Amino acid sequence: MTDKKPTDHIRDTRQGRTADRPYWILIVSIFIRAAHQVGAAVFLAVFLLPGRPDLPLLYLVLAVASGIVLMAAEMLRHRQLLREPAGLTTIVKLMLIGMAIHGWLPGGLAILAAFILASIFAHAPKHIRHWRLF
Repeated sequence: MTDKKPTDHIRDTRQGRTADRPYWILIVSIFIRAAHQVGAAVFLAVFLLPGRPDLPLLYLVLAVASGIVLMAAEMLRHRQLLREPAGLTTIVKLMLIGMAIHGWLPGGLAILAAFILASIFAHAPKHIRHWRLF
């Protein structure tokens, strides 16, 4: 009996180079991801709630700092991250957020689009998220 599942087709994943990641980094990244979601949720709420409340500095720092740590942790494993949809999506998301904050795009719509884009690619299958584009 074999441990592998039979497949009907062979997938050309063209994934970028990967490196081993210590297990403790995986566990820590789960908690950092949760913190990032809390900071990002408050950030999104500020742009979507009527009356535009002020963004508490704690949540802005939480979203930015945890985002940087998550990106760094992901780059440890996927060394060509900026050549994959996961990395490019992060760049597009940051551009949309920056353009919305500076008034170049409508704030609520651009921030919402950035979060929807990030959510889609964060939950996409691995062979799509880390497919090497070039």
